[in-house]
Amino acid sequence: MATNILMPALSPTMTEGTLSRWLKKEGDDVKAGDVLAEIETDKATMEVEAVDEGVLGKILVADGTTGVKVNEPIAVLVEAGEAVPSQAASPAAAAAPRAAPEPAKAEAPKPVANGHAPDAKRVFASPLARRIAKDAGIELSGVTGSGPNGRIVKADIEAAQKAGPVARPAPAPQAAAPAAPPAAKPAPVFTAPHRLVPNSSMRKVIARRLTEAKSTIPHFYVSMDIEIDALLKLRADLNAKSAKDGPGAFKLSVNDLVIKAAAITLRRIPAVNASWTDEAIAIFDDVDISVAVSIPDGLITPIIRRADQKGLVAISAEMKDLAARAKSGKLKPEEFQGGGFSISNMGMYGVNQFNAILNPPQAGILAVAAGMPRPVVRNGALAVATVMTCTLSVDHRAVDGALGAEWIAEFKRVVEDPLSLML
Repeated sequence: MATNILMPALSPTMTEGTLSRWLKKEGDDVKAGDVLAEIETDKATMEVEAVDEGVLGKILVADGTTGVKVNEPIAVLVEAGEAVPSQAASPAAAAAPRAAPEPAKAEAPKPVANGHAPDAKRVFASPLARRIAKDAGIELSGVTGSGPNGRIVKADIEAAQKAGPVARPAPAPQAAAPAAPPAAKPAPVFTAPHRLVPNSSMRKVIARRLTEAKSTIPHFYVSMDIEIDALLKLRADLNAKSAKDGPGAFKLSVNDLVIKAAAITLRRIPAVNASWTDEAIAIFDDVDISVAVSIPDGLITPIIRRADQKGLVAISAEMKDLAARAKSGKLKPEEFQGGGFSISNMGMYGVNQFNAILNPPQAGILAVAAGMPRPVVRNGALAVATVMTCTLSVDHRAVDGALGAEWIAEFKRVVEDPLSLML
C-alpha cells in the first residue's frame, strides 16, 4: 500500500525546512532505518531515516527545495511491484490555482436628496430659504417650515434668525477606520559593489531568537579576571600522563576544564541553573551545560549532560565527538535541545572580553575570553600572571546581581584551585 513520506519536524521550533538532497533515488529499495535524505532545519542539517520498508516510488520534492512545510508530502513509498498511485503529485501541483469565484456585482449607489440619505428625514425648502439659511449659518433641519406640506420658506428663516442660534444636530457616529497595517521595513539600498548570500533556515532562526532574547530579556552582566596558571599546569601535567596512542589516549583542552569548573559551580550555587516563567522559577536538578560550537551556517549548542558527575577525560571525549558531529550536521535533536546553562568560549580567537546573549529559556551564559599574560599585584609587588576575563550574563528576572556576583566569584575560586576539579 502506498504511503506518503512527510516532511518531519526535527526540532520544536521547526515549521519548515530545506530538502538539501536525496540519498535514495526513485526505484531504490528502502528498509526501516535507511537514511533517505538530508534536511536543513532551523538548527542544523540532519539525516532523515525511513520508518517503513518498501520502494521509493516517487520523489515529490526535489533536491535544494526551500520552504517545505512540516508534514507536507515529500515522497511516496510503495510496496515491491506496486505502481505509484496516479493521484501522487507534488505539493506544488496539488496546490494548483483553482478558478476564482465570480465576484459579486456591486450595487449601484442609491441617490441621496438634499445631502441626506434616503432613510433620513427629507428637508423641503425653497431655493431662497436655502440661500438665506446658508448665508446665516442656519441648519435647515432645525427649522420648522410653515409653507405647503411643511416647506421651509423665507419667513421661517427670518423667524429663526430672530429667535437666536439653532443647535445643530449631532452628526451620526461613524465607524472607526481600520488601522493601517504597519509599513514594511524598506530593504536597504547598497551603493557599493556587493553580492547577496541567501539566509539559511538556521541563520534566520538565529537572527530571530537573538533579537527576541536581547529585546525581551533584561540582561545583567558580571565580569571577573581569573588567574589560570595553576589550571594550565594541571592540564599540562594530565596531558603528559596520557598515552600518546591507544584507547586510553586523551588531550584535554582549556575548554574541557572550564566546562567542569562551571558544572561544579552550578552544583554549589544551583539558583543560577534556572529558567524564568511568569508563574515560577524553574531550578534544574541536573547540570546540563550547552557549549557553543561554530559551524559553517551559524552556531549550535550541543549539551554535556550531568557535567558535574563526569570526569575531565569523559567530558573531553564527549565534547570532541559532539563538536565533530555538529560541524558535519550529524547531531540528534536530543543532543542540542535543552540544557540549563551555556558556555561561549572565544579564547582561541584571542578575544580580551565579551558579553554573550542569553540562550532562552536558560537564565545564564558564561562568556570566556583568552588567557593572556598581564601584570598583577601580589603581596604589594608587581608580578606577571596568565589572566582570563570571564563574563556571566544572566536573566535579571531570575538571577539578581548579588547572586550573579556570588556565582562568578565561586567560579573564580574553583578555577584558581583546579585540584578541586579532580574531586
